[in-house]
Amino acid sequence: MEPILKARGLVKRYGKVTALDHCDFDLMPGEILAVIGDNGAGKSTLIKAISGAVTPDEGTVELEGKPIQFASPIEAREAGIETVYQTLAMSPALSIADNMFMGRELRRPGWRGKYLRQLDRPKMEKIARDKLSELGLMTIQNINQAVETLSGGQRQGVAVARAAAFGSKVIILDEPTAALGVKESRKVLELILDVKSRGIPIILISHNMPHVFEVADRIHVHRLGRRLCVIDPKQHEMADAVAYMTGAKVPEAEMEGA
Repeated sequence: MEPILKARGLVKRYGKVTALDHCDFDLMPGEILAVIGDNGAGKSTLIKAISGAVTPDEGTVELEGKPIQFASPIEAREAGIETVYQTLAMSPALSIADNMFMGRELRRPGWRGKYLRQLDRPKMEKIARDKLSELGLMTIQNINQAVETLSGGQRQGVAVARAAAFGSKVIILDEPTAALGVKESRKVLELILDVKSRGIPIILISHNMPHVFEVADRIHVHRLGRRLCVIDPKQHEMADAVAYMTGAKVPEAEMEGA
């Protein structure tokens, strides 16, 4: 099976610092791939290189077998790669529907939309409500309530629903449970599995090992700017993953770049 998203030999330098050192990456169709690594290992730079936020100095990225080079995250979004950052990038004062359609608002049909640039609010609200319902998030009663009135878990849910609604090919989740309590984290993990069940592959960046081992199909271990190995969570302990990540343990030869 060919990867849906594949990177080879990615290099990114910031002055004398090499953030990515000939890094390889593979995301298979329909899987949850966790990316783990110590602080400063280059995980964020890898994700930014894939999602168009930074341009690699060397290397190639392919989406569905076709070479891609994104000049910006907007280009990546248009190609079907959605990223949910830790900061969520939401406008707290705007409604749920407005946040879901931020940057891709729907205009009213005909001259009202074309010349007066009026928004098609009923349509946006309907799509937002449908998407939230599909993902079991309609505990949110009112699609027009401001995002600042939502709990942390609900905000994360709206951000993931927005990505699932528009990320037709790949969704990248950056530390989705970092700021959440146990109960809210559980809901977000269920949401991630729900999105996966729709056939959308997910890249999950997380420091939370129990969460990683619970939902990931494979785990990409990132160390010193490159992929150290890929492990199967069913065949490895959490202690192994941490040992690889910190350099306390070296993976067997056949696992390297697996």
